[in-house]
Amino acid sequence: MYLFTLLGNLLIMATVWSERSLHTPMYLFLCALSTSEILFTVAVTPRMLVDMLSSHHSITFVACATQMFFSFMFGFTHSFLLMIMGYDRYVAICHPLRYNMLMSIRTCARLVSWTWAGGSVMGMMVTLIVFHLTFCGSNMIYHFGCHVFSLLKLACGKETSSVTLGVIFVCVSALMGCLFLIVLSYVFIVAAILRIPSAEGRHKTFSTCVSHLTVVIVHYGFASIIYLKPRSSMDSNTLIATTYTVFTPFLSPIIFSLRNKELKNAIKKSFQRKFSPLCS
Repeated sequence: MYLFTLLGNLLIMATVWSERSLHTPMYLFLCALSTSEILFTVAVTPRMLVDMLSSHHSITFVACATQMFFSFMFGFTHSFLLMIMGYDRYVAICHPLRYNMLMSIRTCARLVSWTWAGGSVMGMMVTLIVFHLTFCGSNMIYHFGCHVFSLLKLACGKETSSVTLGVIFVCVSALMGCLFLIVLSYVFIVAAILRIPSAEGRHKTFSTCVSHLTVVIVHYGFASIIYLKPRSSMDSNTLIATTYTVFTPFLSPIIFSLRNKELKNAIKKSFQRKFSPLCS
C-alpha cells in the first residue's frame, strides 16, 4: 500500500507533466496535492513500517518533533490545496470568461506557494506549542508515531489541559475554515449548474468536480473523526489515526484516476505510447 501510494501519486505527476493538454491550473493544483501526499507518506509511513518489523521501538526527542512537524505541515497543506482547488472549480464554472485572467500561471504558482507556507507555519506553531510542555513519568507513546494527542497524555503541569484545548482549537479552526470556503464554493457552483438548460450540460459540468468533491469528503471525514469524536480507548484512537494516515494518500490517486475522465484518458494514452509495440 505504501508503494502504491507513492507510485500512484508519481504517476499522476508524470502524466500531468508529459501531457500538454493537462497543463492547466486544475492539474497544477493536482500535482501540488500529489506532492504533498507523497511527502506526508514519506514523513510518517517508513517509521511505522520499521517499528512493525523491528523489536526495538524507540524514537529520539528530536526525531519525534520532526515527524510531528512534517505530518502537520503536509496535513494542513493538503487542506489548503483542497480549498484552492475548490476555488478553481468555482471560477471555472461561475466565471468561465474571466478564468484565464483570474487563474493565470503566476496566480496559481502564488496560491500554491501560500498553501505550502501556510502549512509550514501551522505545523511549526503546533509543534512548538506541544514540545514547549514538560513531559514526566512514562515515556511510552501508545501510538505508531508521534501523534499529538498521545504526546499530550504524557505531559504534566497546570498548562497541559489549556494547551490540549489550544491545539484542538487551532486544528479544528483551520480545517473548518477550509471546509467552509469549499462548501461556499460548491453552493455557487451548484447554483450555476442548475441554471444550465440541458441535462447533458449539467452532468458534464458537474463531472469536473466529482473527483475533487470525493477527496474532500474522504479527507474531512477522517479528520473530523480524529478531532471531533468523543474520548475513546487508546486502541481506537490509534486505529483511526493510522487509517487516516495510510488510507487518505492511498485513496486520492485512485479517486482522481478513476473519476477524472481527462486524466484517465491521458494515463491510458501515456501507457499506450510507452508500452505498445512500435508500428513499422
